[in-house]
Amino acid sequence: MAVKSSVSYDDHSFYDRIVKRRAVIITALLILALIFFVLNIYIGSSDISLSDVFQAIFYGEGQGNNVMIIRKIRAPMSLMALAVGASLGIGGCEIQTILRNPIASPYTLGITNAATFGAALGLILNTNVLKVSEAIMVTTNAFFFALLASVGIYIFSSRQGSNRNSIVLFGIALNFLFSALTMILQYVSDDEDLKSLVFWNMGSLLKTNWKKLGIVLCALVFVSVIFYKNAWKLTAMTLDDTKAQSLGVNPQKLRRMVILLTSLITAFAVSFVGSIGFVGLIAPHVARQLVGEDQRFFIPVSALIGSVVVAFAFIVSKLIIPGVILPIGLVTAIVGIPVFLTIIFNKMGD
Repeated sequence: MAVKSSVSYDDHSFYDRIVKRRAVIITALLILALIFFVLNIYIGSSDISLSDVFQAIFYGEGQGNNVMIIRKIRAPMSLMALAVGASLGIGGCEIQTILRNPIASPYTLGITNAATFGAALGLILNTNVLKVSEAIMVTTNAFFFALLASVGIYIFSSRQGSNRNSIVLFGIALNFLFSALTMILQYVSDDEDLKSLVFWNMGSLLKTNWKKLGIVLCALVFVSVIFYKNAWKLTAMTLDDTKAQSLGVNPQKLRRMVILLTSLITAFAVSFVGSIGFVGLIAPHVARQLVGEDQRFFIPVSALIGSVVVAFAFIVSKLIIPGVILPIGLVTAIVGIPVFLTIIFNKMGD
């Protein structure tokens, strides 16, 4: 009996150490995200001291236009970087979980390219799909087509006989379809419209405001809560479908729910800031190395890594050329490609 008690105590002690280690990782990522948030507010074309930044944030006081610059321009952009990164990180981690495919992400499933096509319709053909005001036409078009692609994937996944591999192939087909349609529009566009589309497709936070940020945050919180409530079911999905069913999980139903919710947060994110690649692909890989597949930790760590990557990319985009903010999608690609290649080579060595 004493031996059994000792083993049980050791097991609990080992589990507690794992939980504490993962809690430390989450805390460290939260601190890093906070640091990058402050740096993004601090770094810009106008020289504002760090003390003025804190004074404007906490007390609403500052010299000249500092309060307006910080509170109305830099703060929402800095928070949007964190929100978009978290959205793409969560989207990537759940798509990879339900499809058990390391290269699956909202980007590879065609959702991002669908949004790009919607934006191209507005920028090049001046097509207003939902007849909204011209100021939000491009954003609305992008959101509409991102959701349209999501609905297509959802309907396909509901068909009898569909499986995770066929869903990935269907997403790749959508990716090529919307990419080809966008290229046709690029071919018939004039120089100015083409420049606008290329800039949108590279991703930018420059048109962020508090209203857009609020919409993205609401979608992110709503989807995250649902995912977290289903954490144990999603963890079970890392096994094959038969084992997941033996644990009381309906793989088809859960897969459709995840596709729909992931598409929702991705659609909101890309419709406001444009195409930002690699984040939804890389964040889950790094999170998996740090905390494993337990969704209680995998979800928040994927979100935090996504936030940190996009926030860091935003900082770099403002430092490469003084006085110029480069498209953030370019920076995430530059940062993401070597990381992704490292992951591939590590997998080859396993």
